[in-house]
Amino acid sequence: MQWNRSNAIGLAKESCSACHGYGLRLVHKGREVPCQCVLRAIFRACYNRFRDCATHAGQVGNVSLEFCRGKEGRRMYSRKREEFMADFILVSRRMLNSFEYDIFRFHFLLGADWRMCCRRLGIDRGTFFHSVYRIEHRLGRTFAELEPYSLYPIDEYFTGMNREPRRPLLRELFDLHRKRPPVPLPLSA
Repeated sequence: MQWNRSNAIGLAKESCSACHGYGLRLVHKGREVPCQCVLRAIFRACYNRFRDCATHAGQVGNVSLEFCRGKEGRRMYSRKREEFMADFILVSRRMLNSFEYDIFRFHFLLGADWRMCCRRLGIDRGTFFHSVYRIEHRLGRTFAELEPYSLYPIDEYFTGMNREPRRPLLRELFDLHRKRPPVPLPLSA
């Protein structure tokens, strides 16, 4: 994802003291980077979709047919809800260290509140909440900047949008018609 003001301002928190609701903040040499409130909003959007997919886990997932480019063919069958849940967990496991992943697992995946997590991990409340914000910030950036297929924007993940522009169908028909030799009309007897 390329960070610009148009894709960050909608996710920014109005009361943020770092970006003042604009979504981007200036760092040295005049470079703009996404604010932490934007990255946490991206994580929360992906987490809410993960929870939505997990609540429907008992149902049989829909199989969707996607069009893609490849050597074998142009179609692929997939179960998007299950794939999203697996990608969410696997990317989180790879990006977090063992302490942060324990907090992520207890708090986000298993749904334990802060008291239970602090008691289980032997940490105080401040350390817990600082770790939660750091996890949300790190995973939000990862979910948005993951290559070649990011988890955010979520609608692109579930609809399988192609990054390459498709030529219009009318133009294809016109080009196809120009390449064919003209068909002679039958002579009437």
